[in-house]
Amino acid sequence: MSTLFRRQALAAQMTQQLLRPGPLDVGLRSGLFLSGLRRIGKTTFLLNDLIPSLADAGALVIYVDLWTDTQANPATLVQNSIKQALKELEAPASSLLSKLRRIKGLDVGAAGFKLGFNLDAIGTAQGATLEQVLVKLVDVAQTDVVLIIDEVQQATTTEDGHKLLIALKAARDAVNLRPITPGHFILIGTGSHRAKVNELTVQRAQAFQGATSIEYPVLDIAYIDFLLNALRSAGISRVPSRDAAYAGFVKLGSRPEEMIKALRQVAALPDGADPDQFFPVIAATLRASAADVELNKLERLGSLAAAIFDRVASAKTEVKGLYSADAIDAYAKAIGRPLAPEEIQPLINELLNENLIMRSGHGRYSVTDPFVQQLWLEHKALPPL
Repeated sequence: MSTLFRRQALAAQMTQQLLRPGPLDVGLRSGLFLSGLRRIGKTTFLLNDLIPSLADAGALVIYVDLWTDTQANPATLVQNSIKQALKELEAPASSLLSKLRRIKGLDVGAAGFKLGFNLDAIGTAQGATLEQVLVKLVDVAQTDVVLIIDEVQQATTTEDGHKLLIALKAARDAVNLRPITPGHFILIGTGSHRAKVNELTVQRAQAFQGATSIEYPVLDIAYIDFLLNALRSAGISRVPSRDAAYAGFVKLGSRPEEMIKALRQVAALPDGADPDQFFPVIAATLRASAADVELNKLERLGSLAAAIFDRVASAKTEVKGLYSADAIDAYAKAIGRPLAPEEIQPLINELLNENLIMRSGHGRYSVTDPFVQQLWLEHKALPPL
């Protein structure tokens, strides 16, 4: 049995929404940004499910991971990925060109596409702009072009990255706003820093302000069924029941790696041990370890940051007024000293940078990860030592 859990139904649904959108989905052509913490399966889904689904539906998909080289200029990484796709289209025997011929029925000569650009000069002062390249690519390929940027928040770390997003927005408008176009240009951005990814669509200064930002759909009980079946097929009989396994998975923040750690400990239990009795304890222990990592971030930032975070985490919905007189009084009481208003902004920025809180709109904040929010509330409810 394969150890790769496929999410083909989700990929097919997203492919339909992106390439053949109904009235409620057409806004996705303005850009789709998916966010979720690390190790919940985003990249696995992109590479094994979504990209093949988009390609099989006839889209030309270009993928780039900005974490392949965190020291490199994000704009350079994206440009290089686009150049590589163009080189493949100009190569007669490339698999990408063959797929377009097969799926789209394109009548491409034996020599492949001739795009008319100096590929090495793209993005330079002497070469074609990304807007020109992507418009030409859509027109020549006669299909939708989907650019997927994994860990897209890295583009916000440099001025060149900011300019890149502006250039991609210009390309989007140049292609998609035409009254007649043979295809569309669709940008998908994914990231593990939910606060920064969300800011790409809510801040007015951002190129993709107004685009769609959603939380990556975490794995559900279908993954648990797959996992338990895989273990039993491998001859591992000491596993928790379906209900106990799913409850533990949720407790672990729906993270596959943490789930595997927990199941490995269950498999190592002595003969006669009841997996359903021990699995909740194991999951709770691993959850506590995860809590320590997140709560240590707050500890490093200090008591005022913890007080600000608590105000956000303790609310049932998003919070406004983090700078109000009432809020400042509450912070001062929590840290036990008078508080100057100018002390607040730097710590809110630190909480944003640490991916602990996020802006959900102008002046509105929420906790980035509901899992971390629950960990904090559980920690807060513990009796003092």
